[in-house]
Amino acid sequence: MEILNTILNIALVVLAIGLIIVVLAQKSKSGGLGSAFGGESAAFTSRGKAASREVKLQKLTVILAILVGVFAIAILILSNFLGDTTETTSFIGKLLVK
Repeated sequence: MEILNTILNIALVVLAIGLIIVVLAQKSKSGGLGSAFGGESAAFTSRGKAASREVKLQKLTVILAILVGVFAIAILILSNFLGDTTETTSFIGKLLVK
């Protein structure tokens, strides 16, 4: 079980880093307060490769965010399943205890 816990922790860190990279790779949807008053109309007319790339990045963001949540819950459940009451065995559990 300790090996599974370590694998889940490593996978969670990799997924979190991937999520950060995917979010940073996306273009900003708003140009600030100016776009709220019609300052940015080119975003609605752009089609093609850039638009499909953004859609793919948005879908990947949702998938990675769901996986991060699932892995975090799995680590928490595994930590409780191991029943170590003196010391929390998961990385996230150690962060939460402090």
